[in-house]
Amino acid sequence: MFSNRYPTFAKGRILKIEMLENLRDYPRNFIQLRYQDYSDGIISGAQVLVHRDHLSITSGIIKHAGQIYLLEADQQIPYRNTGKETVVKIRFYEAVEGNDFTTRDAELVLDEAVQVRPYERELGRFKLKEGSRLRSDYQNLADFTTEFNTLNLIHVEYAGLTSPTLAPAILRYFAGEMLRCGCSHPYDIAFAMQCLNQETVERDVILHYIGNRLGTGYRDMTHPQIHKYLVRILDEVKGGGRARLDARQGGPQRMIVE
Repeated sequence: MFSNRYPTFAKGRILKIEMLENLRDYPRNFIQLRYQDYSDGIISGAQVLVHRDHLSITSGIIKHAGQIYLLEADQQIPYRNTGKETVVKIRFYEAVEGNDFTTRDAELVLDEAVQVRPYERELGRFKLKEGSRLRSDYQNLADFTTEFNTLNLIHVEYAGLTSPTLAPAILRYFAGEMLRCGCSHPYDIAFAMQCLNQETVERDVILHYIGNRLGTGYRDMTHPQIHKYLVRILDEVKGGGRARLDARQGGPQRMIVE
């Protein structure tokens, strides 16, 4: 279970060893200061691993409503093939004030309600057919949004300095495919290297890359829209560099005659 727990010091209360151990083992001030400028979202870990009859959620750090939550050990949650879209969620609960601690807990749930409520965060989603097995071994970048039997990470939000950003697994996959196909455009190489070299890539960086690469200019997009344009760029580069470039940006231009 995710938890945010800290001792309550008050006049007349007995100082307990457990309260001091909490301060020793959980450097709260450092963590809060380190991530105070970050948006809500996954900071580290909390990845969903697919097994035959259950999902494993790895230990990690998540920020929600300005508070830091730790999952200190991997957790397992069983799933089954319902044929309905199911979302892996963290559900956060109100703080509970105790004599010694104020505790904010959250639990992992599988929910067929696709809408993510203000007191929830998504870790992934899937729609599993009867008799099929869930998978996360993607065949290409577009496969991340395959409707059935595939773990979909497109809607997962990672914490960023300005706003939540895309799951690193998607960006690393894009970067690996881009570099393997022998791309030569400087935007592609620079962006791919950044995706591989950083744990997360800021949302603004992704949007500027797409806007400049396609000549459409900077504009905000949803996560599914970002994924769609990344698929388009990668497919066009694999097909011979047909991604449209704005002449003002420089770089090689190509005319396609059909």
